[in-house]
Amino acid sequence: MTHPYFSKTRHPRVLARRGLITAAGEDSGVWENSAAAFAAAHAAGVDYIETDCQVTADGDVVLFHDATLDRLIGDGRRVDEVRTRELRSMFADHGGLLTVTDALASFPDVRFNIDVKTAAAVDPLGPILVDHTHRVLLTSFSDVNRRAALASVLRAGAALRPATSGGSRTIASLRALSALRLSPTRVLREIDALQIPERFGALSVLTPALLRAAHRHDAEVHVWTVNDPADMQRLVALGADGIVSDRADLALTALSPL
Repeated sequence: MTHPYFSKTRHPRVLARRGLITAAGEDSGVWENSAAAFAAAHAAGVDYIETDCQVTADGDVVLFHDATLDRLIGDGRRVDEVRTRELRSMFADHGGLLTVTDALASFPDVRFNIDVKTAAAVDPLGPILVDHTHRVLLTSFSDVNRRAALASVLRAGAALRPATSGGSRTIASLRALSALRLSPTRVLREIDALQIPERFGALSVLTPALLRAAHRHDAEVHVWTVNDPADMQRLVALGADGIVSDRADLALTALSPL
């Protein structure tokens, strides 16, 4: 049965990767995963925002991709070494910091795809997401962290588990099983989506066999990160159900007739 996360939204899916930074946003110094980037994605008309979570020194689950501040801010400290108040100050002139709680409250019509970047986020996510499981998909490169986060939400009392996308091991297993024409039923149990690159080095990850196996088990396939409209259309024509893009505005236009 299709998870409510996918109900009453357009197909193919457009997932705004870390929000949307427009030309105006770039000029004003807006950062990824900021309130301004999310507002731009929402204004563009997306149903889904893809984001990432880390945990601060105060234990707050914030929307931040990297384990350290280095790439974005030029500060070598880990996110978990920084107080939330200080991180908010850093984001103040760059679009505004969001916690997971902030994002859910500020964008009640948006569905969130949350990548659990650290095991430290697992326990606090449960109570935060308990009333929002119909509009949240949890994923992680680590299937261990992904499963733990799902269990945390159910322990907190959720009547419905969040949607979920398989981690690296799930994807590798499906890729191998589909190539060998073996059943992936156990691998895809309670998997709602597979979010994959088209290729990993020389290996094609998105294959006709993988698409067929996923669709037979009611799992969607979303391809990341695709910013060229022609590639978006080509991948959807191959059978992809969604595109994860830095340019959600272009994706909405490119895929709207499909």
